[in-house]
Amino acid sequence: MSDDFDPQSRYGRKHAERIRQATARERAAQVQTAVHDPDEPFVGWHFVRSRRWLGYFAIAVAFAILCTLFGMWQWDRRNEAVRENLQIATNYDHTPVAVQDALPRASSWTNDQTWLRVTATGRYDTDDQLLVRNRVHNGQPGFEVLTPLVTADGRAFIVDRGWVPTGNRQDAPDHVPAPPSGQVTVTARLQQSEPRIPGRTDPAHTDQVQSVTLADVAAKIEAPIWTGAYGQLASESPAPADARPLGWDRPSADTGLHLSYFIQWFMFAAGGFGFLAYLMVQEYRNLNQDDPEERERALERQRRKDAKPKTDADIEDELLESRR
Repeated sequence: MSDDFDPQSRYGRKHAERIRQATARERAAQVQTAVHDPDEPFVGWHFVRSRRWLGYFAIAVAFAILCTLFGMWQWDRRNEAVRENLQIATNYDHTPVAVQDALPRASSWTNDQTWLRVTATGRYDTDDQLLVRNRVHNGQPGFEVLTPLVTADGRAFIVDRGWVPTGNRQDAPDHVPAPPSGQVTVTARLQQSEPRIPGRTDPAHTDQVQSVTLADVAAKIEAPIWTGAYGQLASESPAPADARPLGWDRPSADTGLHLSYFIQWFMFAAGGFGFLAYLMVQEYRNLNQDDPEERERALERQRRKDAKPKTDADIEDELLESRR
């Protein structure tokens, strides 16, 4: 520096600032290239205590909780399917019992009675016969036929006699097979009264209903009825003159894919922690690459990688690189 340099002058201050910045950059470079002080500890795993990594842990835990909730939901659905299959196996071919014994009161019903076979004797009341709308069979729309069977005590048991297709030219069946006349003995499988469909009402001045909601059905039928359950027709004696409406197949005993989904959700939860562990190891290696022990481990990993037989994809990549 010359004797006439004045660090307080305008240009002197600029020159001094440039010297200071150059000195700072030089010192930073020296720090980066310096050999690690053996007395100074390496970062190690202390970085996992940082706020950023605590946030990662919180995200992983929240993801695991969400996966667990979905997994338990699938487990509950599987258990429900298992219970339904057991109930079908118990009740579907059960020896029929009299409907008055199975349903002693008009509102009687318990969930373990689903599919239970019952018998009832009486006369079909075709004047109060109803059609349940929007019932689909093999993708075709149609109706289910509800016919009250009036028993000796004057109470009517609602019998779902089966399915008929929608007519070709009107929103009603072209033909509804007539039930047997006179005294009839019916064997049917119990079903619980259906809930009302929100936002839907029965068409006015018709014999059609939106669902088998027995409280609403009772308002359309003259005789008092059982309001807790109705029956899906299994057989009737004597047989009708016409072919009866299409009946039901035995329910499938398949429990679905709920168990597989249950396992998958818990695998997702474990995978979230596995991915977090992978990121943690990668950051550990990056932050501790000057550690002699970590360098030795990195060299060992590279030696194992090089010792593996090359795949066809690796050979192809090398050929492509050599041509560039």
